[in-house]
Amino acid sequence: MENETPETQETQNTAPAPEDSEAIAAQLEEEKKAKASLAEKDARIAELEATAAELGQVREAHAQAIAKYLDAVRAANPAIPRDIIAGETIEEIDASVEKAKAIADAVRQNLEAQAKEARVPAGAPTRGEISLEGLSPREKIAAGIQQKGGTS
Repeated sequence: MENETPETQETQNTAPAPEDSEAIAAQLEEEKKAKASLAEKDARIAELEATAAELGQVREAHAQAIAKYLDAVRAANPAIPRDIIAGETIEEIDASVEKAKAIADAVRQNLEAQAKEARVPAGAPTRGEISLEGLSPREKIAAGIQQKGGTS
């Protein structure tokens, strides 16, 4: 190598060996595949981001629909306090309405039963026997005369 001229050395340094050129070609092919794979992944990420954005819109629309349904159910059941009707899903809202209706019916029946028990018949009460206990003989006689329609 000492006999080589600078021109020969330069040619030998720039020309790759056949094994090196195969290795470079293989590495270049791997890089092309990696680049293609990254492009596919970028496309998939963009697709997933678009799907996530749509999902967010669907969730927002769903939440608005549930809120409107809740308001409609509350308006349709004015006898039930608004706070009792609640839920995060249609099923939960419907279940709370059914539970509230059952409670309202039980309270109504209880109040009706109490009202029937406390009901006073119309008109004057029937006359019953006067209790003569604790009266003196004179008071007993006066009460007996008064019952027969006499004067005292």
